[in-house]
Amino acid sequence: MTDNPSAQPDTRLDAALTAVDERLGALGEALLANDADAIEQQAGELHRALTRAVDLFALAAKRGPVSPALRQRLARTSGLVAAQRESLSRATAALDRAMDVLMPRDAATVYSPQGSADRGLRGGAIQA
Repeated sequence: MTDNPSAQPDTRLDAALTAVDERLGALGEALLANDADAIEQQAGELHRALTRAVDLFALAAKRGPVSPALRQRLARTSGLVAAQRESLSRATAALDRAMDVLMPRDAATVYSPQGSADRGLRGGAIQA
């Protein structure tokens, strides 16, 4: 046991932030490798690590102030999460643009007065 009772929560918070940092790194590597299975796995593990870290920090905040060093580390990790989220957003937008080029949307997707966009294609009535 330690003489400082606040050291144990700090150690758990530090470990939680380390886990988030490791998951961010692993997700980044999976993204660079374009490995869809690894991306999915690492994203799930990152989500679990983030949930644990948020829960631990919420409990620590109820007990009192968190050390300045841990607050700085949390801010840095939060910035890394935001950067990863932005990177994923840009990649998703690029993928969406590529999909639009490869598979353009059909221009005739509006409804006719009869209710269906392709009503005229099914025939049945002679048009003058």
